[in-house]
Amino acid sequence: MLKNFSKLKKQVITGTLSVALGAGTLAATSTAYGAEHNWRFANLYTRGTAFGDVYGSMAENIEKMSGGRIKVKMMYAGEGVSTTGILGAVKSGLITMGAHFQPMNAGELPAGIVEVGLPGGTADVGELSVLFHEKGFNDVLSRAYGEQGLVYLNPYIQPPVYLLTKKPINSVEDFKGLKLRAPGAYGKFVRNLGASPVSMTWSEIYTGLATGVIDGSIGSNLIDHRDGNHVEVAKYMYRLPLAGAQVLPVIVNQKAWNKLPDDLKEIVKAATAVHARDQMTKSRLWESQAVADMQAKGMEWSPEPSKSDKEAWAKAGETLWDEYSKTDKFSAELVEILKKQ
Repeated sequence: MLKNFSKLKKQVITGTLSVALGAGTLAATSTAYGAEHNWRFANLYTRGTAFGDVYGSMAENIEKMSGGRIKVKMMYAGEGVSTTGILGAVKSGLITMGAHFQPMNAGELPAGIVEVGLPGGTADVGELSVLFHEKGFNDVLSRAYGEQGLVYLNPYIQPPVYLLTKKPINSVEDFKGLKLRAPGAYGKFVRNLGASPVSMTWSEIYTGLATGVIDGSIGSNLIDHRDGNHVEVAKYMYRLPLAGAQVLPVIVNQKAWNKLPDDLKEIVKAATAVHARDQMTKSRLWESQAVADMQAKGMEWSPEPSKSDKEAWAKAGETLWDEYSKTDKFSAELVEILKKQ
């Protein structure tokens, strides 16, 4: 199925790019000096990180493909908008485009918690892609974000979510009493294991671990732990992922989107599709590199979990699907689609 989906996805991206590049050629030959639209794009990562560079490439693609008609100022973590503030900043128009981390905005957009991936969800990239593009997730989320004045663009898939801790975890019993950076559904998951969840932005993790404010943390993926140098202050990685993958969106302020002519809308969509492809393909390569880099600095995997540990791990996530289906109408629709998988 994954092979067939990859072929279909390639055809969709290629077709979209053909339209967008054609429009970009016209833009380059017909545009006067200077941009027609000046956008600001906020992302989750600091300058020089692997994923920060991918977002930077997306901004560059929008500018190039539009022939300079859209100018995009890339804003990295710590450069004016906090991780928790990205969603609100795009809604208000302070920022035109944003990539937010849904667990940090659970109160504003409950459906985002189901979108990013609940514990127990599939780790199969092909299944996730079909879920969003063929089985209705994109439609539901477009309406959920639309009600808040946002345009929902092509989501992208990142690798599994793992916990890094300061002390080794030899069994699930060792989670009891730990303070763990785990926002959203991840927090409820670790609470079911006896830990205390803490909501903290990615840029605060290193200091939190170093000072003992937290005993461990999830990263959006293993690469985040490497790029944040977290292994310097916490060396133990638990083998079981909290979620098999994460799906994150790119969003645009609706009023700014409405100002774009159709050809520029297609260009932005195409650049986002390329971004989603890059996130998925590069992150798989980077993940193995990140593990090797962290092991070279002393990172250790926990022992292989026992059968009872795996059962307790699975049980910790069992109730979350039904719990989140009750948060709002969009979450209910998404969970219903998940149950039909």
